[in-house]
Amino acid sequence: MESHFSDIVQLIRQARNNAIKSVNTELINLYWEIGAHISQKVEASEWGKSVVKELAIFIQQTDPQLKGFSDKNLWRMKQFYETYKNEPKLSPLLRELSWTHNLAIFSRCDSVEEKEFYLKISKEENYSKRELDRQISASLFERTMIGNAKLSTALRELNKDLTHTFKDSYVFDFLNLPEAHSESDLQKGLIQQMKNFILELGKDFLFVSEEYKIQVGNSDFFIDLLFYHRGLQCLVAFELKADKFKPEHLGQLNFYLEALDRDVKKPNENPSIGILLCKDKDSEVVEYALSRSLSPTMIAEYKTQLPNKKVLQQKLQQLFEETDEK
Repeated sequence: MESHFSDIVQLIRQARNNAIKSVNTELINLYWEIGAHISQKVEASEWGKSVVKELAIFIQQTDPQLKGFSDKNLWRMKQFYETYKNEPKLSPLLRELSWTHNLAIFSRCDSVEEKEFYLKISKEENYSKRELDRQISASLFERTMIGNAKLSTALRELNKDLTHTFKDSYVFDFLNLPEAHSESDLQKGLIQQMKNFILELGKDFLFVSEEYKIQVGNSDFFIDLLFYHRGLQCLVAFELKADKFKPEHLGQLNFYLEALDRDVKKPNENPSIGILLCKDKDSEVVEYALSRSLSPTMIAEYKTQLPNKKVLQQKLQQLFEETDEK
């Protein structure tokens, strides 16, 4: 009997979610139409700032229960429309997110590519407004684009669709670690802040264990953090290094991946992936270390403070220019 009751509850929840989505879509449509109307009037020099302010006052006086139509918000609706009016492919995405999400994206992001990135990932990862703000502040777009360009050859060949999956650098500002810290401090902090850690990694990462034991011969070895990735259907081993990357670190990680594939991986799963998280790295040393590596690995750095967005934008622009030259 309880199973039948649960079915009814599920139907109620589904209907409620559909109703919320429908209301949100209509609200976004309304803001779009208002923004279009204001934009067209302003462009035709029929309206100015004073007229929009008068409109806000008129709406409030006509129906005091109507909220969210201050002159400031009306100008935001105009900006919303003008931002996306020539981007029809983004139209469905806009209507799948709340107004507060849309507002954060079109007001804080510069390029169309960046806006599209956050529209898509907000939907995919089901970000709250707070989580979205944090990811924009942490320059997730720039870090992901840079990271996608620096995957090892073996990792690229393993899976062709790795967009948004791995980054060149990770930001752990939520740990509040001092500049000088140990690998143990880093590991403990990530375990204690697992929700924030997985938010930084991505929703498809499922935590398996810390200090995961693998036995080879008569010796025991321990992987710092072991995850499973639902989308890639494979184990992902994280090794933590609280210092600068050294080529010998890669040998240890490759050994762990071989042990996982031989003794832990199930027949239906893909080869394991290794992520070496270092406090710092020299890009040229990384390139040399990975050039002949046959293992699906990636060397990423972590930061304990929010990165400088301008510096990352410069790196990304440089990367695009190098790609164009090739």
